[in-house]
Amino acid sequence: MAPNGTIDLEHLMKLRLSVARHGELDLMGWWGTDRMLSRHGAIVLRRSFPKTHQFARARVVFEVATDRCHEVFAPRDAITLWSLPAWLEQRFEESWLEWVDQASGWDPIFEVIERHNDADLLSLLQQLDLISSEVAQEVTSLRRSAEGRAVRVSGSHVLSDDLVSLLAAAFARGEKGRVAVPYASLEE
Repeated sequence: MAPNGTIDLEHLMKLRLSVARHGELDLMGWWGTDRMLSRHGAIVLRRSFPKTHQFARARVVFEVATDRCHEVFAPRDAITLWSLPAWLEQRFEESWLEWVDQASGWDPIFEVIERHNDADLLSLLQQLDLISSEVAQEVTSLRRSAEGRAVRVSGSHVLSDDLVSLLAAAFARGEKGRVAVPYASLEE
């Protein structure tokens, strides 16, 4: 499948970092990492990975979050924040290597993520200028599935930064200890 829109990969990285931190055990308890993306995780891993500890921590939490979301709800023929089209995931992985080489440029975002310690994902995303007030408002109209495991973004969509931002923000519909995986269908 060829790309049908451009995706800002740094924006995607920041969205994933925000949701990953928000879902850790000490906050929402959605996946099994405990403060890995907080200051505690930085202190623990900085000794072993002085220049790349931020990305080592992110990699761990991303993998755990991906696995947990897939375990809770794995939609067919739809995307989630943690399961995007293969071509996009490949581009994300290729960019990862560049980001690691320029790790210090990511210090400001990691510092904000490390300080995040409340249950308000939408505020964090707005603070980081990752979602608009319109996206935050749209999230309030989204509903969890009857089982409470998923949040459907209705309609058929073109892959875009706005859609990926909405998928990240819609994690706010989850509850403490109960992740609800946002998903959307793409146009053919």
